[in-house]
Amino acid sequence: MVRSIKNPKKAKRKSKKGDGSSSSSSIPSMPTKVWQPGVDNLEEGEELECDPTAYNSLHAFHIGWPCLSFDVVRDSLGLLRTDFPHSVYFVAGTQAENPDWNSIGIFKISNVSGKRRELVPSKATAGDSDMDADNSDSDSDEDSEDEEEGGSAAPVLQLRKVAHGGCVNRIRAMIQNPHICASWSDAGYVQIWNFSTHLNALAESETEVPRGGSSVFNQAPLFNFKGHKDEGYAIDWSPRVTGRLVTGDCKSCIHLWEPTSGATWNVDATPFTGHTASVEDIQWSPTEDHVFASCSVDGHIAIWDARLGKSPAISFKAHNADVNVLSWNRLASVMLASGSDDGTFSIRDLRLLSPKSEEDKSLVAHFDYHKRPITSIEWSPHEASTLAVSSSDNQLTIWDLSLEKDEEEEAEFKAKTKEQVNAPADLPPQLLFVHQGQKDLKELHWHAQIPGMIVSTASDGFNILMPSNIQSTLPSEGA
Repeated sequence: MVRSIKNPKKAKRKSKKGDGSSSSSSIPSMPTKVWQPGVDNLEEGEELECDPTAYNSLHAFHIGWPCLSFDVVRDSLGLLRTDFPHSVYFVAGTQAENPDWNSIGIFKISNVSGKRRELVPSKATAGDSDMDADNSDSDSDEDSEDEEEGGSAAPVLQLRKVAHGGCVNRIRAMIQNPHICASWSDAGYVQIWNFSTHLNALAESETEVPRGGSSVFNQAPLFNFKGHKDEGYAIDWSPRVTGRLVTGDCKSCIHLWEPTSGATWNVDATPFTGHTASVEDIQWSPTEDHVFASCSVDGHIAIWDARLGKSPAISFKAHNADVNVLSWNRLASVMLASGSDDGTFSIRDLRLLSPKSEEDKSLVAHFDYHKRPITSIEWSPHEASTLAVSSSDNQLTIWDLSLEKDEEEEAEFKAKTKEQVNAPADLPPQLLFVHQGQKDLKELHWHAQIPGMIVSTASDGFNILMPSNIQSTLPSEGA
């Protein structure tokens, strides 16, 4: 379960980015040791420092109150963008201390700078400029050669706020019409919003929001559904049928929304039922108009076909604890990923599911790397075998399921880098990257139009990151 930030404090600007997945940049006097979060302990006086050479881009920002959920808003700036600096649009819902203080933030981050880095540096990288947005520029010739593409100035935040009744449990932007967003309130209702005016204003303006935020607009939603019996978190727009929506609540009920003319929706009053506890997450099939998957506190995943009635077509025990999140692979539609309260996440091949068999033969991979609940999981929109996972252990991890341990390749890499690295033998070979520095991670999303970019939200704000070792997902220049 582990979902809400119910007693938050307003985020404050940090003078330094925070932790990273690598230790100090000082030259070691002994072979380097891989520090494992959750396994190794820091000695008194020790602290982790961010290694900027591990990232093509890394920036931190906040919009005031913590946000439990956000979504990337698709834009018209290009379907596949690889050149820095980047501009990105988001919507996010706050978790304010007072219910009346909540809002939905519609915001643009521009001048997201970065630098393409070589996996095996051809020269020493000690002079690399820190990617933190707070760092000052350097005037030296050596540093200027290593300056981030697009300049080293801080990203520019432009923010508009719309008042929202209660905390926002989850928010999603429609894929086909990104200015249309759906929000789940902890007050128990789901609302549909039209944010076109705000997005257009952000696109036309380059003025940064003054520290302290912006004015809050009072805007009526397009549609307000109060038919759920309790608050909820599960919500997803169909990637295939424009305007079709499905929502699930903490009373185990799921409602299907069908769009009608005049910017309104018909919500089926009779819910889909089959789970015995809270529905935590929902995902539409990337290939079937009427099929969606749901996961629940009851430990089960259910596959539904809206044409076949209100009961699941298939339901199976997926984890030994609450199933918090799931993600349906849009590049390999037979693969479904799920994350649990016990810190494990699993990958299933839906072709191996059988409604007549009590034995679950669909499990193709199971990982127990994380030691705290999984809070978000999402397949890469550009690499079918890659996915990102966040956990309450304050780690965001990236995995490539196509990788296997190759001792010859490891030896060749060590020879090129001329380093000795005592990597733990039990470290999963599929683990590509570990990002740290955020507290109480809640949700992550890949940017569908900027290959390699991940955005995450936590109790202390947002991170935009582009790890350098997943640049293979980027199209080659001129492609």
